[in-house]
Amino acid sequence: MPKFLRLLLMALVLMTVALISALTSMQLAIHGREVTVPKLVGLNPVDAEHAGASFGLQVVIERQFYSPDVPEGKIMTQMPPPGTKVRRGWSVRVAQSLGPQRVAIPDVTGGSERIAELNLTRRGLTLGSVAHIALPETSPDRVVSQSPPANASGVAAPKISLLISDGPEPQEFVMPNLTGQPLGSATLALQDAGMKVGKVSVVPPAPQPGEVQPAPPPVSEPSPASMIVTQTPAPGQKITAGTAVAFEVR
Repeated sequence: MPKFLRLLLMALVLMTVALISALTSMQLAIHGREVTVPKLVGLNPVDAEHAGASFGLQVVIERQFYSPDVPEGKIMTQMPPPGTKVRRGWSVRVAQSLGPQRVAIPDVTGGSERIAELNLTRRGLTLGSVAHIALPETSPDRVVSQSPPANASGVAAPKISLLISDGPEPQEFVMPNLTGQPLGSATLALQDAGMKVGKVSVVPPAPQPGEVQPAPPPVSEPSPASMIVTQTPAPGQKITAGTAVAFEVR
């Protein structure tokens, strides 16, 4: 091989080695400045700053939030999360817990459900579950109990559950059979039992077998003497006071 080619080949080898060495040095220099973000959640700010400084990182408290789960003063969240690769000098932004939000529980018993809900909303509270109960000595739509109770301590932004009175249970009756009776006497019997007469319809008389059906007569108004043909609700059904009973009469 000519001397010139040997020198050229040696020069190319030396340049390749130098280039590889430069790239390796650059990569080591870059990655040598990278660190892994430690876990800061659960630490207090002082310990979090020390932990970050040991990796060449800055810890910045950006926000503070109420939390019923994280004790007051502890770190709640961090960004970047633990295990992330960053360069030295990077800022890790954290949120600090203010602890549970203490609230005053108002007494909403005695008022209506709507008033109770407005009172809770105005105080930044939330209406929880609502249950109903029939109470004979309490007016309908009245809050008779609440949970948590009024002035409860150590409560963090709760939901207030209510127990609402529906008043006394309505009386129940078994619907009697009023078919075949005059409308007037049936009306009096229903009124005495706390019920009322609903829609009353007059039906034409049924044609006799073999009888030619005449033109339908004009519909007349029912009278107390009209005889009840059908009734709704049907006989034997359970009804409550105030139920309207509909009839068809002739």
